[in-house]
Amino acid sequence: MRSVYEESVRDLVGRPGEMRERELEVVVPEGFGEALATIPEGEKLSLDLRLESVHEGILVSATARTTMHAQCGRCLKDFEAPFEVEFQELFAYTSSEADEYEVHGDHVDLEPPLRDAVVLALPFQPVCRPDCPGLDPESGELRDAEAVESPDAIVDPRWAALADFKAVESSGSGAPETENN
Repeated sequence: MRSVYEESVRDLVGRPGEMRERELEVVVPEGFGEALATIPEGEKLSLDLRLESVHEGILVSATARTTMHAQCGRCLKDFEAPFEVEFQELFAYTSSEADEYEVHGDHVDLEPPLRDAVVLALPFQPVCRPDCPGLDPESGELRDAEAVESPDAIVDPRWAALADFKAVESSGSGAPETENN
């Protein structure tokens, strides 16, 4: 069975200098990622491909665009965001230990390098917005942005004696001021 990520290169094989550009839209048959951010199965993925024939094989340059589904690492709300990643890979005519990918007959399978690029580009700790205040550590409820900016600090009783402490201004010499100075 042919993969949705297989691309025919019959017209490029053995013709160095030839190039073809193509736009491809696929439905992701198996999700990418497993942590807080994923590209789930069934999501549409747009690929802008540039396939170039070189002496060693087929050079593929690609840009992938889709929608990332994630859970905010601060407030734990689910959200979606546009996602884009670029990759470039050489598919060699003959396999060697240095070459990870190769041309299979008259096609290349874009799934392995695409999966590598997407999974590595997914954020480890996604946030729903840059100024997300997150959850209150005491109650576990979502914080208000205003509450984060002007918190009514609950002082730990062990530090309460320092709350009334006021720094003594110095004369600039680095030594504390005394009445004799």
